[in-house]
Amino acid sequence: MNAMLILLVAGACLIVGYVTYGRWLAKQWGIDPSKPTPAKQLADGVDYVPAKPYVLLGHHFSSIAGAGPINGPIQAAVFGWVPVLLWVVIGGIFFGAVHDFGALFASIRHKGQTIASVIAANIDDTAKKLFCIFAYLTLVLVVAAFASIVANTFAVVPITDAMSAEQVAKAEASNLANMRTAMISCLFILVAIIYGLVTRGRNIPTPVNVVSAIAIIVVLVAIGYNLPLIQLDYTVWMVLLGIYILVASVAPVWILLQPRDYLSSYLLYGMIILAVVGIIGASIMGDASNLDIPAFTGFTASNVAVDASGAPILDETGAPVVNKAAASGFLFPALFITIACGAISGFHSLVSSGTTSKQLDSEKNAQPIAYGGMLLESFVAVIALCAVAFVFTTYQAGGYASPTAVFAGGLSQMLACIPGLENVESIAYSLLILAVSAFCLTSLDTATRLGRYMFQELFTPAGKTPEEHKSILTNKYFATIVTVVAGVGLGMTGYTVIWPLFGAANQLLAVLALLAVAAWLGNAGKNNKMFFIPMIFMLCVTLTSLVQTSMAKYALLMSGADPFAPAIQLAIAILLLVLSVVLMVKGFKTLFTKKDKAAA
Repeated sequence: MNAMLILLVAGACLIVGYVTYGRWLAKQWGIDPSKPTPAKQLADGVDYVPAKPYVLLGHHFSSIAGAGPINGPIQAAVFGWVPVLLWVVIGGIFFGAVHDFGALFASIRHKGQTIASVIAANIDDTAKKLFCIFAYLTLVLVVAAFASIVANTFAVVPITDAMSAEQVAKAEASNLANMRTAMISCLFILVAIIYGLVTRGRNIPTPVNVVSAIAIIVVLVAIGYNLPLIQLDYTVWMVLLGIYILVASVAPVWILLQPRDYLSSYLLYGMIILAVVGIIGASIMGDASNLDIPAFTGFTASNVAVDASGAPILDETGAPVVNKAAASGFLFPALFITIACGAISGFHSLVSSGTTSKQLDSEKNAQPIAYGGMLLESFVAVIALCAVAFVFTTYQAGGYASPTAVFAGGLSQMLACIPGLENVESIAYSLLILAVSAFCLTSLDTATRLGRYMFQELFTPAGKTPEEHKSILTNKYFATIVTVVAGVGLGMTGYTVIWPLFGAANQLLAVLALLAVAAWLGNAGKNNKMFFIPMIFMLCVTLTSLVQTSMAKYALLMSGADPFAPAIQLAIAILLLVLSVVLMVKGFKTLFTKKDKAAA
């Protein structure tokens, strides 16, 4: 495998897909720049706030990415680079980007309301309620997981006398990196508020806006990196994050969400540039021109760590060492569940229809923000594949504690291969970890705001908005408090018990979003055939995964193992199966029942 060749070919394919298929979709659906968007029609200065396209792209891209496009391809690399690359490129162009673009377009033609409202208008209110319950529980799990991930990248670990000298050195290095990340992230939030207040209502020229944003980022990173002053443990950070997302998810988007995500986006763009330089540089120098990752390892993969000869690595007790950064299972459905955000992710539809649609200033910007934002995420997934390929031997041996460590380790080592950059590995590693943390932090408060929307819609009667239905259950502050308490509480007490089912739940969300948009387009008399193959394929992926999980957990229960975790996972898997069947039956009846054309 030649890393530079893979990167350039994949990038070219994604660009061609955007120019050809993306534009064709826009024409088929009837994108009309002359139509006023909800952000302008319903502007309220809180949720509905028009944003410049490059500002909104910053929010959208930062929110949909999270750690998904990095973790998924790295975990799936045990299947080989060919299946990962094919799914990222093909899935990104024909599945994920269609899903994201469709969800955004459907939302702006439904007054900026969520996919749940699209389902209510085009299927029925019962389907909407079921979707709201499912989406809300999924978002609570996202809040729990991302809060825990961010807290772990901020927290310091106490150093005790029982630690060896090597353990102390590792803990001190980890604590320093976490303190730097925490300091920079807190500075970002503070400066974003100031930036939002200063730029509010001012028509700042784009070049000035871009240059000032980049300058701010450089200064903040320099200060935070050299003055890591915040030393807090995991529990304190979880509480502080809970307070932060409580405020951030109800505050007007212009004061924090828009400026923070806009500023953070340049850090993420910088990460991409840094990665591209490292991959191309290492390839030119010969270090990444013939990587030893197999093209295809087989239809079944294991997460057991192996040495260079392929023999399992055993610990001191004789048990196999687990590669914590690798997936396992049969290629179908494991590959398509594991690689979520890099190809298609249901969470994206909630972002597109939840926050992005309320800030879109013109329909002409829907394609670059939604379709283009997804393909940019697919490009990040290709970068992650190149990173794991560069350190594949160490990766296979279980030498990394997480996919994030693989990502930062692989890319920083690539950069160090370039003449003159031999000493930047440590700094590059810290900056890459910071960028991943920024992905997760932006996704965290966006997920909280989306959770608030879902909770409010669940208790809103058909034909009304949460604001029109005066009830404590549809009050945004009450809905936010419930979401934050549930998410942070789960993050502190054990979300890992149900996290293994998140992949299937997330992809089921994608199926339902595809179904909702297809139903609306069909009712409106527009071409919706491009949704059928992605919808049916992802439904098969999800159902297969849930059936496999149910059978595995049932077998575990029958074996006499500790029943707590398997019983919970089995119950959730069965509920998801029932939910998917009920909603798909309703959806297919809508799709294949001729109706009068609805407004589009």
